[in-house]
Amino acid sequence: MKKSTKLLTIAEFAKLHEVNKRTLHYYDSIGLFSPAQKGENQYRYYETSQNRVFEYIRMLKELNMSMEEIKEYIEHPNAEDFLQLAEVKIGEIDRQMEKLARTRHILSVIKNQTEICEQLKGGEIFLKECEEEHYLTTPYNFEEEFLEEAFAHVKEVWGLEQCRMGIGSYISVEKAEKGEFQEYDGLFTPAFRAVFKEKIMIKPKGTYLCAYLKGSWSYLPKLYEKMFTYAKKENLRLTGFAYEWGMNDFSVSREEDYITQIMIKAEQL
Repeated sequence: MKKSTKLLTIAEFAKLHEVNKRTLHYYDSIGLFSPAQKGENQYRYYETSQNRVFEYIRMLKELNMSMEEIKEYIEHPNAEDFLQLAEVKIGEIDRQMEKLARTRHILSVIKNQTEICEQLKGGEIFLKECEEEHYLTTPYNFEEEFLEEAFAHVKEVWGLEQCRMGIGSYISVEKAEKGEFQEYDGLFTPAFRAVFKEKIMIKPKGTYLCAYLKGSWSYLPKLYEKMFTYAKKENLRLTGFAYEWGMNDFSVSREEDYITQIMIKAEQL
């Protein structure tokens, strides 16, 4: 079967590849990718055989290669350079996919929490079955500049990407029962990376007494009192730590709309 080569104008080639004509003019001006033929009317034409080359150039550009790097390879293509290039770029793509997967997980968690918050009025107290969770933790003393100092601290300890998971605080049940909220036991964040066991805190699987506060953290002691009253009434023993977690800080602008979740492991007496 005889193959014919169809000639395409700049407008036709741009439309076929869904790019602006200015892009083709620019590539031509720097000698990266030029029309194959010039007609008697001085119009320049691309051959259909150039389609694949052009898409390769776009692919390399999407892989953050500079115009100079792309041009150098296009002018001197060879198997050795291509295999080396492919190996490097596949590794970069894999790392990017891993990062995007983590970002997707974080966004899904925040979305789910925000949807839950939309249904809450604040003050709810109930029992909830929870799966085991792994937390990265760090000691921290609460002071007036908590938010600013805390973020700077956990950034150094956990790194910026991990901080996107959110930052919670935890305090022993004994301190909470006594109303000793001046010194928490530390800060935590859900660990989305594989870490050594000695570096994590395990929040055990089981039944948890769960409560939600809507508004300022200054009302937390009152909510704790209600939780301990509820536990006594239901003949429950609260153990371990109380985990405080901001549920919707990314989607509210007023303090009175802020939702804090408190969870404490509960055992039936």
